[in-house]
Amino acid sequence: MQKPKVVILCGGKGTRLREETGTKPKPMVTIGDMPILWHIMKIYSHYGFNDFVLCLGYKGEVIKDFFLHRNDFSLNTRTGEKTIYEYKDKDMQDWNITFAETGENAMTGARIKKAERYVDTDSFFATYGDAVCDVDIGKLASFHKKQNTVATLTAVHPHSKWGLVKSGDNGMIEKFVEKPVLYDFVNGGFFAFQKKLFDYLDTTDNCILEANPFSKLVLDKQFSMYKHEGFWHSMDTYKDYLDLDKLWNSGKVPWKKW
Repeated sequence: MQKPKVVILCGGKGTRLREETGTKPKPMVTIGDMPILWHIMKIYSHYGFNDFVLCLGYKGEVIKDFFLHRNDFSLNTRTGEKTIYEYKDKDMQDWNITFAETGENAMTGARIKKAERYVDTDSFFATYGDAVCDVDIGKLASFHKKQNTVATLTAVHPHSKWGLVKSGDNGMIEKFVEKPVLYDFVNGGFFAFQKKLFDYLDTTDNCILEANPFSKLVLDKQFSMYKHEGFWHSMDTYKDYLDLDKLWNSGKVPWKKW
């Protein structure tokens, strides 16, 4: 049985991270010395899922250049024929990567729909290009198969961006908790889908995966939630970037399972 492909949304402009995204797309912002996209791909690769479809948009050529320039190749300038030699980067030697141009302004649902032609497996994974997690992808796949729904979302606990203050009846502060992990669940990405998901999407740029398609899946009782109690961190702001980079450089990296 063919393993599910991994679709990664890489086309957003990252406007809340302008300090880093003026010259490159958000998935190419580096954590340590490698782009967060590489970290995400390593998570899937660790569990044996090495066939990727990258949905490109804003400055997608930067992503292409990153992967192409990590190995030797020859080019015939008359025919355009390119010969890629053995991949020198041992971390990516077994990866198959399809670079899908999905438009500068397409929303998440449109990008996935435009990549449909490259998804030839009965099920596939999908995620955002700006968050890391220590979720067990194998267990996620098993849960999705058992649920037998069109879609499964990995639900995670976010960190509060503010410190919580707890007071007693006398008006005195009893406890201050700096940016705690919240009890509620949010959409953490790291989806598992059946191919039937494409029936819920269209290629118009304003097709937002998290809007009408998700609402319709809920109404059709085709949406499952995989609860993940471990680490998850998105990179929405410059502060998020600094936090992730600090974690990586500390050597204690929750999402590094490889």
